[in-house]
Parts: sequence; structure tokens; C-alpha cells
Amino acid sequence: MSERKEQSRIPISKIQRASKFVTTGAKVGGNFIKHYSKKAFNSKLDRSQLDLDNAEDIYESLSELKGSALKVAQMLSMDRNLLPPAYQEKFTMSQYSAPPLSYPLVVKTFQKTLGKSPEAIFDDFTKNAVNAASMGQVHRATKDGKKLAVKIQYPGVADSISSDLRLVRPFATRLFNMSNAELDHYMSEVEGKLMEEADYDLELRRSKEITEALAGKIEGLYFPKYYEEYSGGRVITMDWLDGVHLKEFLATNPSQETKNKIGQALWDFYNFQFHELKQVHADPHPGNFMFMDDGTMGIIDFGCIKEIPDDFYENYFALLKPGFLQDKAEIDKRFKALDFFHEKDTPAEREIFSGVFTEMIGMLSKPFQYDIFNFGNNAFFEEIYAMGERVSKMKEVRNSNGARGSKHGLYVNRTYFGLYNMLNQLDAEVKITKPVWLKGSTEKVA
Repeated sequence: MSERKEQSRIPISKIQRASKFVTTGAKVGGNFIKHYSKKAFNSKLDRSQLDLDNAEDIYESLSELKGSALKVAQMLSMDRNLLPPAYQEKFTMSQYSAPPLSYPLVVKTFQKTLGKSPEAIFDDFTKNAVNAASMGQVHRATKDGKKLAVKIQYPGVADSISSDLRLVRPFATRLFNMSNAELDHYMSEVEGKLMEEADYDLELRRSKEITEALAGKIEGLYFPKYYEEYSGGRVITMDWLDGVHLKEFLATNPSQETKNKIGQALWDFYNFQFHELKQVHADPHPGNFMFMDDGTMGIIDFGCIKEIPDDFYENYFALLKPGFLQDKAEIDKRFKALDFFHEKDTPAEREIFSGVFTEMIGMLSKPFQYDIFNFGNNAFFEEIYAMGERVSKMKEVRNSNGARGSKHGLYVNRTYFGLYNMLNQLDAEVKITKPVWLKGSTEKVA
């Protein structure tokens, strides 16, 4: 991390950040002009270099902006079906390897938040960040013989969320084939979650609550202890957790037994949160997990938590029950309760969207239909990606008059597919634990 170029400042004002977006758009436009100029002389030229150039320029810009702009890149990198490989590879860096802030800015943040410099608080504090992501960066420290991780939020993150999302809107409508009405429906949920992530007092409280609730419940998991006396609105201090990120862990060629053990812990971790706590760690990207050779796993970030309302929970998880997709009347009731249908839908439109959502639910729920599921089976994921691409091209979907589906499903679906992707990378075979009521017949609509 110390070898990465540090930033001495971050664009904070709306004008500065908007100008950065405009400059990046001009670079991307220039890349397209170069590409098509070359293609005029070579009709067989593919888009690989264009994608590489655009990914580099966009990531460089978002890395300098940080905050919600870079968080969007992080979210996009989790969906292997959405972006070309060049973008996925580059945007994945935002999970734990973004350019860090310079030390003077770190000191300034400490003085504003805690009233003291890091050296006045800790016995030792690394001047270089050991990890830097979208919303903040981490430094290693020691205090009274304890190794600590100190997370520091980037300046201006909370204040720029709303304006950044407005700047991102034009890109989102093109990338996701969404209308403005659909985007409005989901952007409020995204903005709310990003505002929560920028609230380190809230994160500290939730981190303590959830880790204490999970303590000793799942074999193979470990969590840091959090220190309120060294934390504040833009600083969180916790125990340092040893381990490596997923990519580095897999490079050690762990045994299948170890990968299965970690996969099981991951599955049980999310199963417990969904069904016992009704609030879930909704940011399942590899940067938030630390892996050990013995098959244990540490979890280090509870900034993005989705609280699940009871009515949504009962209707959503009813979709995953064995036999649900064979009950047409039950499908109609649940889909209506989850806002998959519109009041003005014609019978033909309702039939089309019922088929689309039934197929989607069938893919999401497939692991739930088994006692043991092999997430290393790439055919399952290829089916998901092929379905996503096919549905996005359907004119009925593109021309739909508004958003479909409860806004609560946005982060719940993202969590499940993020979990599935991590289990796929682990090539893990997992025992599908689930609550008793999910094993039985369908329930009444909540």
C-alpha cells in the first residue's frame, strides 16, 4: 500500500466533483474516437483495448473522488454479468486497494474528530494506510500492547453523497437500462444506505450489536472488538484481525476441506442474520473478509446494514420455499405483495412479468432446493448471467412504466448474489441451513 501514489486533497465542492465527471466523460469520448478511427482501417478490431482505456480513466477519476462515486464502482465490480472483464478487474481494486490519503489529511481528520493527533492517542501509528477503499482507509496502530485497526473516513464523503448520485444517474440509466421512474424508486434506498455508511457513530453501534449477537454462534468466524474511546464521527478503532483477502488466500491453493469450511461459515453467517437478526451485512465483497490458513474467517466492516421489515421478510422468503413455483395462485399473491405487478398492467403484461420474475426466483432459490449445494458449479452462474442478459434485452422490460419490486429487495438480492459469487470463487460445497418454516409448505401472505 505504501507504494501507491497518495492523494494530498480530495475534490469536495459540487463544482469540483462535477468538473471531474465532465473531464472523465471527455476522456471516454476521446477513447471512442480513437477506437473507431482505428476500426476504420481494421474491421476485425475488437473492443478490448477500448474497454481497458475506459476502465483505467473511469477508475482513476472515481478513485480521486472517492466516497459514493467510488462505492458505485465497488458495487458494479460484484456483478460479473454487468461489466466487461476490464472494468470488473479495475473496479474490484476499489474494494481494498484505492489510492490512499496523505498523512497530513489523516492528522487533520483526527484533530477535527477526536481533538488529538494519532501520535497523541496511540503508542504507534502507521503513517501509510494499509488498506484504502471507497469511503475510508485503514491504518495499523498499537495501544497498551494491543494491535489495532483504525478506519478513517475521507473528507467530504457524507456531504457529497446526494450530489454524486445525481451525477451518476445518466450512467446508471444506460448501464442498467432503467427509466428515470425506476431509478427514483431505487436511488432513495441507495442514498439512504450510503448516508448510513458515512455515519461512523451508527456503524460503531451496529458493529457492536451484531458482533455480540453473533459471538460464538457460528464455528470458524471471528470478529474484532470495538473501542468507543478511540472512535468518533469519522474514526473507528477496532482490534486488528490477521489474515489475507480472498484473492491472496486462494493463491495459496487451500485444500477443498478448508474452502468448504469457510464457505459453510459464510453461508451460516448470512443465514443467521437474515432469519434471526432480521438485519444483514449487505456488503459481501471480498474486501470485508479476512481469511486464515486454518479455515477461519474474520469480518471487519459492518457499515452497510440492511434492516429487513417483517412483511417484506415473510413474502420474500416464501418465494424460496420448495414447491412455491408450482403454485400459480400463491405466486400471484406474493408477487403482488412485493410490488412486482402494477395496477395498470394488462393481462398480457402481467403474464409476461409473472414469467420473468418466476424465472428469476427460480435461479435465486435454486440452492435452497438442496440439502447440499456445490457453488463451484459454474453452469449455475452461467445460467444466471445468461438469464440477466436476456431479460435486460426484452422490450417489455425496457419499456416498463415504472419500477417493479419492493425497494427492500435491492440490497437483499445484492447480498445473496454477492454471497453466491464469493462461494463460487471459493469453489465451496455447502450444507444449506435454513429455518424450519422455509422447509415446509407455503404460508399466508403477510
